[in-house]
Amino acid sequence: MFKNHPKGLLAAALSNMGERFGYYIMNAVLTLFLCSKFGLSDENGGLIYSIFYAGIYVMSLVGGLIADRKQNYKGTIMTGLVIMASGYVLLSVPIMATPTNTAILLTGTCFALFLIAFGNGLFKGNLQAIVGQMYDNFEEEAAKKGPEALKKAKAQRDPGFQIFYVFINIGGLVAPFIAPLLRSWWLKVNGLVYNSQLPALCHQYINEGSQMAGEKLDNLHQLINTVNVGGAATDNISAFCTHYLDVFNTGVHYSFIASVVAMMISLIIFIATKKTFPNPAKKETKVTTTYTAEEKAAMAKEIKQRMYALFAVLGIVIFFWFSFHQNGASLSLFARDFVNTSTIAPEIWQAVNPFFVIALTPLIMLLFGHLAKKNRSISTPRKIAIGMGIAGMAYLFLSIISFSHGYPSATVFRDMGVAAQESMKAGPWVLIVTYFFLTVAELFISPLGLSFVSKVAPKNLQGICQGLWLGATAVGNLFLWIGPRMYNHLGLGYCWGVFLILCLLSMSVMFGMVKWLERTTGDAK
Repeated sequence: MFKNHPKGLLAAALSNMGERFGYYIMNAVLTLFLCSKFGLSDENGGLIYSIFYAGIYVMSLVGGLIADRKQNYKGTIMTGLVIMASGYVLLSVPIMATPTNTAILLTGTCFALFLIAFGNGLFKGNLQAIVGQMYDNFEEEAAKKGPEALKKAKAQRDPGFQIFYVFINIGGLVAPFIAPLLRSWWLKVNGLVYNSQLPALCHQYINEGSQMAGEKLDNLHQLINTVNVGGAATDNISAFCTHYLDVFNTGVHYSFIASVVAMMISLIIFIATKKTFPNPAKKETKVTTTYTAEEKAAMAKEIKQRMYALFAVLGIVIFFWFSFHQNGASLSLFARDFVNTSTIAPEIWQAVNPFFVIALTPLIMLLFGHLAKKNRSISTPRKIAIGMGIAGMAYLFLSIISFSHGYPSATVFRDMGVAAQESMKAGPWVLIVTYFFLTVAELFISPLGLSFVSKVAPKNLQGICQGLWLGATAVGNLFLWIGPRMYNHLGLGYCWGVFLILCLLSMSVMFGMVKWLERTTGDAK
């Protein structure tokens, strides 16, 4: 798999696995954890999730600026890993949230999230810039051997970023299992079992007591009898609810310790292999050629065209990330409420995405390779446009399922009795099909988007341009809170239909720009 690719590609991917592990832990648990820990509404939990994930990618732009100016990509990456780990350390401390400490505890949680986002910003884009520089150097060496060798080397960039992407997702495949396993283990130690609906009802009872609506109170009593396998006293419902929430959330806190370990492993791998990595900023110090005024003007014009192309694509992928990253927002809530999770916790479904990344990437690479041999290669901009259409298919499928099952808004659904809810829940296969489409779309867009950026970015701006790609992701993430809001207030068929329309519009605009983008990146035939 690594034949005919730059040395250091595997080491870079393995160095990124710890960050992916922590990312997918947060992707799986953050919204649900904020709601169960602090009793936040889905909308408020989703808002914090949105700001956090936007922060990760905004900070990547800051990280790119720091690395470009200091010309110290490797040092910036290592600092980022340490800062990320410190954020996870803070999150791993299991302090019970009470009415008297909730404000300060939530503030401390948000500060820990800021540390993770800032550390991620220092790390993520700069490692991707190093991978891009590997291929710049790889192509320069091939150019010395002649045009045919250069052509073959350039053809390796897209597959190289796909290989990088599949290996970093190994950490993401493992991570979603950790939180549910630790939480279930800790519940079992305390004579309890997991139930996804109980935390919200417990918070409601603690806040409302006997004023709680009759049907919801009946639901609470039924669920308490279901989860209380240890036979703990349940005469005092408020005390039981407080105990259940404490045990429930302590198990999740323990999962953040695993993220700290993953960060340290990544740091050790990076330190051990960093000598094999190039430094993009140092590339420019070797250029001593003197250019005429006409040559400088031509180069400036080319750089402008490249940056215009970059910003055009960034504007499109905002809508993809807004739709795709619902996997940690409205889709996580959908798994909690509308899917039968009696045997599989909703967080575990986040493992489906990295599993499909690992399983499908070789097949997609074979497809692209076969088309290249037939001289029918698909350009990177065209692949991104196709990916937007495939993302739309995921939401088309969800809309059809929701309309056929008559799913109301989540708020209406949760007001139903337990028996009525159970009769309407979908099977796990619905999530598997949804994540299949979203992952195929991701493989057409995310690794190839990184490749696209590395093609158009000026060599002295590799870090900041990768940061701009991640900055577009930040803008998409900043609007993630809209997903949970629609999920709670619209019929689900209409909620998913909004994402379908956005994906189809983005695909259409992207196809309209394909010819220009192909000329700019040199992909035109």
